Amino acid sequence: QVTLVESGGGLVQAGGSLKLSCADSKGIFSGYVMGWFRQTPGLEREFVAVIRWSDGSDDVLFYGDSVKGRFTISRDTVNKSVSLQMNSMKPEDTAIYYCAAPLRSTRLDRYNYYRPPIYDLWGQGTQVTVSS
Repeated sequence: QVTLVESGGGLVQAGGSLKLSCADSKGIFSGYVMGWFRQTPGLEREFVAVIRWSDGSDDVLFYGDSVKGRFTISRDTVNKSVSLQMNSMKPEDTAIYYCAAPLRSTRLDRYNYYRPPIYDLWGQGTQVTVSS
């Protein structure tokens, strides 16, 4: 069974940067979609970014409105991981960040990419705290 594992969370000052990574700890993930969500206590899980890749075509990227222009999602084909580079961070970025992927990558399209139910596989989450 695929197990997604996040790494790279921590504490950063406002305006600073952090980079999160996500990989399948068993190396058996065969899909081509992986994304990030975040959640703070009492609030719904919020879509952050997603990447869809395919051989011979450019990666397709989607971002949540609150992170556009500051966060960048990318994939590392060598390490078979997906990263989230977070720049110009704000206190409101404080949350637990989750890596997620659908079991069937074909489920995701431009109309549903932001919806948590589309994603079947979830990591345990990593805490990101931005101090003011």
